Amino acid sequence: MTPGPDSLTATGALAVVRTALAASLPEPVGLWLAHLAYNRRYSPHTVAAYQRDLQQLVNLADGKPLEQVVNGNIRHYLARLHGQGHGARSLARMLAAWRGFYKWWAPQSAMPTNPAADVRAPKAPRGLPKALSVDQTQALLDAPIMRARTDPASIRDHAMFELFYSSGLRLAELVSLDIDYTQHRNHTSVSWISLTEHEVHVLGKGGKRRSVPIGAQAIAALHRWLDARPQLVSPKATDDDAAALFIGVRGKRISPRVIQAQLARVAQLAGLPMHVHPHVLRHSFASHVLQSAQDLRAVQEMLGHANISTTQLYTRLDFQHLAHAYDAAHPRAGRKS
Repeated sequence: MTPGPDSLTATGALAVVRTALAASLPEPVGLWLAHLAYNRRYSPHTVAAYQRDLQQLVNLADGKPLEQVVNGNIRHYLARLHGQGHGARSLARMLAAWRGFYKWWAPQSAMPTNPAADVRAPKAPRGLPKALSVDQTQALLDAPIMRARTDPASIRDHAMFELFYSSGLRLAELVSLDIDYTQHRNHTSVSWISLTEHEVHVLGKGGKRRSVPIGAQAIAALHRWLDARPQLVSPKATDDDAAALFIGVRGKRISPRVIQAQLARVAQLAGLPMHVHPHVLRHSFASHVLQSAQDLRAVQEMLGHANISTTQLYTRLDFQHLAHAYDAAHPRAGRKS
């Protein structure tokens, strides 16, 4: 059965509309943001970023109705932002938001064309995703603080981080996970785990559903967490909180900020020389699987990338790994001719 939208998602969508309208954004912008939250299931963080980008457009239009904005206006707005010091990445992100909004709004407002359709933002060099080495990942997941402590929150954290690395999940995807597929009056699962099948089923960006294997270490950590989880369950839990795989100390579905803070703390205590956020574990998963399997399409499917060019960034990480190995092993690699 394909699950439908749950009530919390609908509530979140309405909250987006109210926030947009309270910020003096035009009603079509609020409706588009709600469409992204409710129909496309974009994360609150992503929707908030789009809201800020559309606020820039409204400010630049300076009272001109958005349906009267034309191609020349869009080019002028970008030039003004560039002159104010906005970088290529920032401009490209804003232009993508404007283009997406008009792609949705132009047909409804009888606009002849999407005014942002053929406008190009300045190109920026595409940086490599940050990934841990295999040894660094092992040091994080096997850190004494992860293994020695037996309180429910520590057991939960270990399970979360093992699952991040095992299956390459996004932060929002992990937060949305349920213990199993459930359907109640006030909650229908959008993402869940299946320990018997050793799989995690998630609804990712753009409403794209995928299933990813869960490794043995993550399975073992999840079993330990599920044994400890009842200690944090609240007797007044909502249907959503009762179904959630990972919950906080108050028994509610865990917050993304809690996950980020806990991972950064554990990484620091493990002695890693860098700030570690959840997406670093996703990048590490992709890089390490690609190094071993050399199967770009499989990694694309597991990550849920719509475009394989995004996945191809990890081949550059793989080449870096090979280059370091070459420099360390080849007898003449470091010698000048």
